[in-house]
Amino acid sequence: MILFGRPIAATGVATLGAVAVAAVSACVYAALLFHQLPSAAELADYHPPTATRVYAWDGTLIGEFSKVRRIYVPYDQMPPRLVRAFLAAEDHNFFSHGGVDVGGVSRAMIKDVFNALQGRRPEGGSTITQQVAKNISLSNRVSVGRKLKEVLLATRLEETLTKPQILELYLNEIWLGYRSYGVGAAAYNYFGKSLSDLTLAQCAYLAALPKGPDNYQPVTHKAAAIRRRNMILKDMLDLGWVSRADAEAAMREDLTVQNAPARAKYHDADYFVDEARKQALQLKSVGSELTQGGYYVRTTLDPRLQTAARIALMDGLETYDHRHGWRGAWGHVANQPGWQSATLEHAPPSERKKWLAGLVIESRGGHVRVQTAADNMVGEIVPADVAWAQAGKGLSDGDLVWVEPADGGGFRLRQVPIVNGALVAMEPSTGRVLAMVGGYSFSLSKFNRATQAYRQPGSSFKPFVYATALETGQFTPASIVLDAPITLPGFGGESWSPENYEHKFHGPLIFRRGLELSLNTMTVRVALQVGMRKIIGTAERFGIVDHMAPELSMALGAGETTPYRLTSAYASLVNGGRKVTPHLIELVEDRSGEMLYRADPRDCPACSAGFSGDDGPELQPTGSQLIDPITAYQIDTMLEGVVLRGTAAAAAAHFPGRPLGGKTGTTNDFRSAWFVGFSPQLVVGTFIGFDDNRSLGKGETGAQAALPIFIEFMQEAVKGLPSLDFKAPPDTKFAQIGPNREAFRPGTEPRITPAQPAEGILPDQAILPLPLGTPPPALPDPLHPAVPKADKPPKAPDDLRGLF
Repeated sequence: MILFGRPIAATGVATLGAVAVAAVSACVYAALLFHQLPSAAELADYHPPTATRVYAWDGTLIGEFSKVRRIYVPYDQMPPRLVRAFLAAEDHNFFSHGGVDVGGVSRAMIKDVFNALQGRRPEGGSTITQQVAKNISLSNRVSVGRKLKEVLLATRLEETLTKPQILELYLNEIWLGYRSYGVGAAAYNYFGKSLSDLTLAQCAYLAALPKGPDNYQPVTHKAAAIRRRNMILKDMLDLGWVSRADAEAAMREDLTVQNAPARAKYHDADYFVDEARKQALQLKSVGSELTQGGYYVRTTLDPRLQTAARIALMDGLETYDHRHGWRGAWGHVANQPGWQSATLEHAPPSERKKWLAGLVIESRGGHVRVQTAADNMVGEIVPADVAWAQAGKGLSDGDLVWVEPADGGGFRLRQVPIVNGALVAMEPSTGRVLAMVGGYSFSLSKFNRATQAYRQPGSSFKPFVYATALETGQFTPASIVLDAPITLPGFGGESWSPENYEHKFHGPLIFRRGLELSLNTMTVRVALQVGMRKIIGTAERFGIVDHMAPELSMALGAGETTPYRLTSAYASLVNGGRKVTPHLIELVEDRSGEMLYRADPRDCPACSAGFSGDDGPELQPTGSQLIDPITAYQIDTMLEGVVLRGTAAAAAAHFPGRPLGGKTGTTNDFRSAWFVGFSPQLVVGTFIGFDDNRSLGKGETGAQAALPIFIEFMQEAVKGLPSLDFKAPPDTKFAQIGPNREAFRPGTEPRITPAQPAEGILPDQAILPLPLGTPPPALPDPLHPAVPKADKPPKAPDDLRGLF
């Protein structure tokens, strides 16, 4: 072959052809790789998956939603000493190269030749930019193809992003062990600090971790970790990035980390946070991005009230459990060396941090000695608890029990309740849920009884029966209703005779006494005249139920609802009869601060204006008007009577001078106990019952089991709150009915004259109290003229008898 006038050997032609083919192939391969890389726009918009952080209304971190543990920190919020530590450890020429350190790559490639010959893994030799490129879209597999992609993508990154933006991605993306992605999570998990609080030594330690977090864990490799940390500090000194004094002081600093990766330091809101997660997933603007979008979620939670709610519910459930006796030890072992291993798979409720596993080492007479598993402390169980245990299943040598150090020495005997319950507290004017506890312990059961447990509310439903009666105009606060035995057609042709608690009847009574004393027969008579269809309409509008059977027993609370829904319905009553939409999430913002969701949709341009001394801006109320505001006020004041002189009178002594209302509820066979109470500023619903709906035991009414939980919580909740009266709506008319000043809608108030008393009111009752022990002459019962006379009321069917 002749080329440029010179003959060329066949082998030369072949060589040139091979080179040409290789060159073309390389170009094609490079073009293919380049085509597979992310575009500049995609790189500019890239954000690593980041945890969504959840905060209480006061800024307390209460939880996180994440697939990976990452706290995204902008570059301008990173301390310079941290950035310099990572540059010294990983890429001190970062600000001078164009994405690829040619010298470093060349050295790595020469080493890789020898590594390949010896069967070793190739080295990376990557800059920080190349590491970002790898993290964005490449695998961890080291190969020539991946290295070429890395170089090409690093070049594109340098053309698209600034150096600080690349560093921001790197420091937030990198895996640093201890369940930590990025420096923000690592600072929190290793040291329990924010980045700004890290010492120079701690910054240098974090910079040591990218080379292999498991190799520098202080718990297992402390010497290696300190050695690597100090090498980085020396490099920082050589580069002139720290002073000698600071570097030497940091080298002398000990290296200690937390025993386990830290999460939110506030731990009383597990049920609340889990429910907030469920609600956030239903938001169209959040949805599936919740666990990786890096959102800021501000909730309605008040940490002080949440802690008070958790303590009150746990105390109340333990008090009930204590009343029903010691059920026995949770385990039994022989008292011999190594017995502690039998306790390793058992743990007390995480909320009871002082409880300890203990072994009964001696039990004789009234003296019981235990030894704790954790630290081998030996002491006696206090005599009162020994007597309590002996009245139940007793204690014997070898029993494994829970104990708690007693204030005066020795131990208290503890028992995990098998009963459960819930507490919900919300602001009636806004629907903000300030506290929610869905059970005794989230560590033992994640089932949220506040939102998921549908149970019969019993008499706590009655206010909505009476509200319907007032709203329809068929009754007023001056109406007289007969409290006496009544028999009605029941199921299967059998008769039904609802009974009052303790089977007592009081004759004709003023309307409000039916609520105050929680009288079943009086409530049934009201429901008969009003009609169940209207009562069901009220229940559905208030959100207590979605559907309700048109059966008279529903008026006594035989339907099913949740504590969350019932508390919300009471909040609407306290809110002047205007619909309250309960919510746990106040707002959601994305990582750049853009608003994605706000619970209150109202615009208020004047809210951001400076203070001028004039009245503040007025906002239109939210929520539809469910009943007349005066009707709502009438029910509020009648429920205030429940606390002053009715079934919840035990609460009055704890809050002298403070207006409070509420209603107890107990279901058939004492299966569920309720109390929903309120002030003008706060509505609180409490519930107690077994998960399998068994009986709580005779006498375990709402006043006995649920009301004490409300009292304990409310004693903390009202601290700092002014004592306010329930405010009457405009146009409310008032009249003295017996001992009470009753509210009326205009035109319904009684007009009493000496010649003609008001309709349905005995003349004396208009100005005198109605003595319960000596009722006035019996009035004819317009709803059931033929009142059966019997020494004992007929027995009702089991599924209805006893609702009150």
